[in-house]
Order: sequence, then C-alpha cells, then structure tokens
Amino acid sequence: MSGPPKPPQKPARPFFSSGPCAKPPGWSPSWLVNAKTGRSHRSADGQAALRTLIASLKQLLDLPSDYKLAIVPGSDTGAFEMALWSLLGPRAVDVFAWDVFGRQWVRDIIDELKIANAVIHEAPFGHLPELSAASPARDIIFTANGTTSGVRVRDFDWIEADRQGLVFCDATSAVFAQDLDWKKLDAVTFSWQKCLGGEAAHGVLILSPRAVERAQTYVPPWPVPKLFRLTRAGRIDTALFEGQTINTPSMLCVEDCAQAVLWANTVGGLRGLQARAARNAALVHDWMAGSEWAADPVADPRTRSLTSVVVGFADPRLGRLPEAEQRGVVGKLADLLEAEGAAFDIAGHRGGPPCLRIWTGPTVEPEDVAAVLPWLDWAYHSVWEPG
Repeated sequence: MSGPPKPPQKPARPFFSSGPCAKPPGWSPSWLVNAKTGRSHRSADGQAALRTLIASLKQLLDLPSDYKLAIVPGSDTGAFEMALWSLLGPRAVDVFAWDVFGRQWVRDIIDELKIANAVIHEAPFGHLPELSAASPARDIIFTANGTTSGVRVRDFDWIEADRQGLVFCDATSAVFAQDLDWKKLDAVTFSWQKCLGGEAAHGVLILSPRAVERAQTYVPPWPVPKLFRLTRAGRIDTALFEGQTINTPSMLCVEDCAQAVLWANTVGGLRGLQARAARNAALVHDWMAGSEWAADPVADPRTRSLTSVVVGFADPRLGRLPEAEQRGVVGKLADLLEAEGAAFDIAGHRGGPPCLRIWTGPTVEPEDVAAVLPWLDWAYHSVWEPG
C-alpha cells in the first residue's frame, strides 16, 4: 500500500484533546497577572472575582434571570453528582445513556443511590436511545453530548414544557457549542475545561426555580457529603450562587476562566462560539465523507457532535482484527502524530470502541483542524500496512 507523502504543514496549535481542551487562541501566562493569588477566596477581592465570573458566565450563556449558577468542586463530574445526590429520590427516573459518562450516571443511580424505580434507556455507541420514551411524570437524566461516542442531543423537543419531574442535563461538551433550551432543563452542569479551554477541577452547576424548590422541599434518605450539599437548615444555600464556594477554588483558574469569557465575547459571544464549533466539526465530517479509510460511526448525521468528533475505521480488514489489535493500531496512530508534533491526545476513550477522537470545540482554530486532516491520512497509511 503506498500512502500519501508527509504533509508540508502542521497545525500551529496541535491541541485536540477532549479534556482538558485547547486554550483560547492567543492565550499566554500573562492572562493570569490579575489573579488573586495569595488571597483568600473569602476575602473581599476573592469574593468579587468569583461573583464577577458567575455574572459573566450567566451573561455569556444568556441564562434566564431566575436561574442560579454556582462554581463547585470536582469538575463536571462533581457538579453532576452534586445534583444527583441532592435532588433525586421523590420521583421515578428515566435515565438515557449511550456513552461512557452517561453509563457512569446509570451506575450512580442504580448501584450507589439504589433508586429502585429507575428506567434505563440505553443505546450502543453511535446511536441515541429513544428519547421520546421520556415521561413528564419522571425525573429525566441525560448527557447532552456524548464526548466518547460523538453523538449529541440536537434539540429538546422531546421534553415536555409542562412536566412534573426535573430534567438533569450533563452539558459539559455541549454548552457554548450548541443551543440549550433552558426552560426545558432544571439541573445543568459543565466544566469550563471543555469549550472555554479553562483549567480542570472546577465545575459549574445551574439550577432552575423548579430545582431550587425541590432542594428546599425534599430531604434525601441517604447521607449527602459536604461537597454535595445545596441547602442549609432546609433552605437553598444562596451563598453558593454568590461566590461562597464549598471548598477552596484556585484563584488562578478563576482568572483563567474570566479571561476565556472575555475572549469569547471578542469572537461573537455565544453565537460566535457555536459557529466556531460548527465550522470545525464540519471540516472533519466532510473529510470523513470522502475518506477511503475513515468512517463516521454516528448512525444519524443530524446527531453528530459539534465538539468531540469520533473517527471510526471503514477498512474491513482492520475491523476483522481482535479489539486489542485494533486498539494497538489506534495507539500507534496517536503516538506517531504526537511524535511528529502534528496532533496531541487524539486516541479515542478507553471505554469506547477503537477510534480516533478530534476535539473541535470553540477554542480550536479552523485552520488547525484543516491542517491536521492530511496528517491523519499520512499516519494511517504509515501505521496500517496489512499483510
């Protein structure tokens, strides 16, 4: 098999990791000069920085004025588990899972919280479950974008506006990259390490008025760890939504995120971020459509991710190999591209099928996406020479 020559041009920023993700274009350590380092996060200056960031995130998201936003520990995982541990229990639950992280929420609900009246709706990688099965009488739990599967929920028409249950949405790889119908969502979480390119370990929790009411009228039957507690003496802890974090945040990370929000506003705010992600994803999807070896594993093109694009393999000879050998090919591809400085961290998630994964979120430059695609062709033909 004769492959293409080595491409003459590399991405200027070959950062395609699905988390932590590429920093915003133009980022440098100078962005952090105003960080409140060495100061308590409970000082007047520390509190002002946290309140300012909360307000700017709400503005960038175009969040309804009666929705609350808090900075919480543990990245998106901590934020989502905070919502599950604090709010689940009074109603039956519909859980929709089709990727690695969605199935982790299934484990939390079934094995840890032991909610007996939970209905699990699963689908294989590349597919969505039957979302229309959601009952307005139940709580609903789903991941907006399957980071490990390349499949997203493109709209929220399947959620009843006049519903009795709460809707829990893990939106970490979707927020800032696609529209979220806030009036259909009650507990939404994300990490700013994804579409804003912030540093890891901090999560964001957003609650609707209905979720706040649940928190104030329902006491879970299980012990709620301190890091997950939303209430004090039966009332919502309003200080959480005004910058009083549960544990100590990194003030460097707070400043880093604040600067990322300022950058986002220079590229058109929320609509600008969404347009960048859509353009980046389209470059990879269009390339796959014309590739002899790469295949889009997403069953319905309307549900393809705009941020975490999964690249599968069309070559049936590779598909006939044992999974361990397929993963070996993926590892060699990723290692070769990293050694060349052409692409970092593009091997698919270990919990998913053997594949490559290209992060195409808003902080990635379109010209870098375009530049990496010839390198994928070159690396594939360099690594995969079946006998």
